[in-house]
Amino acid sequence: MAATTENVLGAVRSALQSIPHMDLHACPIALSFADGVLTMEGEVPNIALKKLALERAAAIRGVTGIVDRLRCAPAARMGDVEISNQVRDALLQEPAFADFAIARTLKGQEEVVRTPPATVRGSISLEVEDGVVTLNGYVPGLDDKRLAGVLAWWVPGSRDVINGIVVEPPEEDSDDKIADAVRLVLEKDPLVNASQIRCGVRRSVVTLTGLVPTESEREMAEFDVWYIFGVDGVVNKIQVHP
Repeated sequence: MAATTENVLGAVRSALQSIPHMDLHACPIALSFADGVLTMEGEVPNIALKKLALERAAAIRGVTGIVDRLRCAPAARMGDVEISNQVRDALLQEPAFADFAIARTLKGQEEVVRTPPATVRGSISLEVEDGVVTLNGYVPGLDDKRLAGVLAWWVPGSRDVINGIVVEPPEEDSDDKIADAVRLVLEKDPLVNASQIRCGVRRSVVTLTGLVPTESEREMAEFDVWYIFGVDGVVNKIQVHP
């Protein structure tokens, strides 16, 4: 028997309510369902809850596709121009992208941020609308795609990052490659001591272990991992030892 709209929406709401720290009264999520496609719209507190909400909804019988309009509450309210400026600067300052062409669309106008070098390895373009950063272009590896996405997420005003960057030539993903990306991102974060944190990855779920001096560093390490493209879950077993 085909799942009815009422049954699907009820099951999705129950699944969302089962997520720890998900308060649908404080942060309501609007749901609609038609022809197997579920649309989710609203603002959630952080990237972890966004990814968990999408994962739980996708597992509901009858849901064959999801239109993701979930946004994360930004760490700081910023205008699109300021967000664009900060993402642009982060990409320009990243040594791994030194031989990438960088461009952006700002207020409908295309702008060349960095002209292609003589030997160009990749190209990244960005656009920001209502706090949502969209990345496009091509890069030589999954690490580059993931790093660009995390840099965009690190801008305090970002509400979502749509990472449409293409890896050329195509590269098959794996748990080992996700683990490499986790180590790279943690090493890039100046507020996290990556040498004190270890990671394991199984079926795109990352488990973090180690010791850090503060709860805030423990949380930052976890969110860094949630920001990584391709990570489906994070198990944070890092201990706090002042």
